[in-house]
Amino acid sequence: MVRPAPSAKVSVRAIAALAFAAVIVVALDQGVKALVVANLPYGQPVAVLGDALQLFYVRNPGAAFSFAVNMTWVFSIVSTAVVVGIIVFARRIRSMWWAIVLGMLLGGALGNLLDRLFREPGFGRGHVVDFISTPWMMPAIYNIADSFICVSMVVFVLLVILGVNLDGTRALSAKQQRAADAAAARAEAGPAESTVSTDQAEASRASRPVTIESDPRAPRDGRDVLGHDAT
Repeated sequence: MVRPAPSAKVSVRAIAALAFAAVIVVALDQGVKALVVANLPYGQPVAVLGDALQLFYVRNPGAAFSFAVNMTWVFSIVSTAVVVGIIVFARRIRSMWWAIVLGMLLGGALGNLLDRLFREPGFGRGHVVDFISTPWMMPAIYNIADSFICVSMVVFVLLVILGVNLDGTRALSAKQQRAADAAAARAEAGPAESTVSTDQAEASRASRPVTIESDPRAPRDGRDVLGHDAT
C-alpha cells in the first residue's frame, strides 16, 4: 500500500514575517491617510519638493493610480480575492524574502480594500484616499498602499529571475543543471564500469593455462607414490 507523502511543515517564522510586513504597511497607509484627510485641503496641490513631489488629496473610486474609476465594486472583489489568496498561500512559504514580498503585497491590498469597504459613499463602493503626486514620473495620484504594491511586484519579478523558490532554495541555471546531470550520469555509470572491469579480470584469469607442478617428493624411477613398481 502506497502511503501519501507527508505535508511540509508550516514555517512559523515565514508566516510571522509576512504578517508583520502586512501590519506595518496597513498601519502606515491608514495612519497617513487619516492625517491627510484631517489636514490637507481637498483637490489642492501642496508642494513638498517643487514639482518633483506634491501632496494632492483626492478620492479615487477606481483602481491604483486612479485607473478604471467606474469599477469600484469590481476592484473591491478583486482585492478581497487577492487578500484571501495570499493568506491561503502563506502556508507554503519557507523563504523570508518571499514572506516579506507577499506581506507587502497583502498590506497594500488590505490598505486600499479598507478604504473601499468603509469610506464614503458606502460599503464596497468607498473611494480610496490618494495624495502623492509626482508629475515628473506619472500623471496619476497614488498612496502608500499603491507604492508598496508596486515595490512588491518588482521584487517578485527579481526573485523569479534569480530562481529563488518559495521554500528558500535556488533553482539551478541551465549550465548548473547540465553539470548536475553529467555528474549523476557519471555516478550511475561508475558501478557498471567497475563491474565490467572485474568480470574482464576474472575472464582473463580463467583463460590462462594452468601449470601443474610435480611433487618434488615423488619418486623419479617410475614408481608410484606408494612405493610399488609402475610396471
